[in-house]
Amino acid sequence: MKLILKEDLVNLGEAGDIVNVKPGYARNYLIPQGMALPADERNVRKLEHARREVERHRLSVLATGKALMDRLAKERVVIRRRAGADGKLFGSVTTVDISAALAAKGVKVDRRTIQLAEPIKSLGDYDIVIRVKAVGDAELKVSVEPKE
Repeated sequence: MKLILKEDLVNLGEAGDIVNVKPGYARNYLIPQGMALPADERNVRKLEHARREVERHRLSVLATGKALMDRLAKERVVIRRRAGADGKLFGSVTTVDISAALAAKGVKVDRRTIQLAEPIKSLGDYDIVIRVKAVGDAELKVSVEPKE
């Protein structure tokens, strides 16, 4: 009997696979437990449609991620903070500050994707890594300058 698996099963297949099993195993275990559906024409069409939708969504996320990565490579963020004579900041620059500075430039980035080993506590130029979903890591140039 042909079935479409709804979840990953050891020694049988992964979710979305069409497998051939004995009718008793299908009727008495897999279908009642909700682990599989009969591989009739309707269910196969639904499976193909779901696969197309997942692929379309993946391509959309990939295109958005590449566009964001290109935009971040061109951007340079300047953050102004009060600092002492030796260049140490009164406070620090965190991922929230970097995310807000990017938002002011029209680039929306979640603060959790900004990778900082520790908050920035002195003036200068920094290369910050931002994780872009489904694409990889982008580098952003951040300059911390004194507030006058």
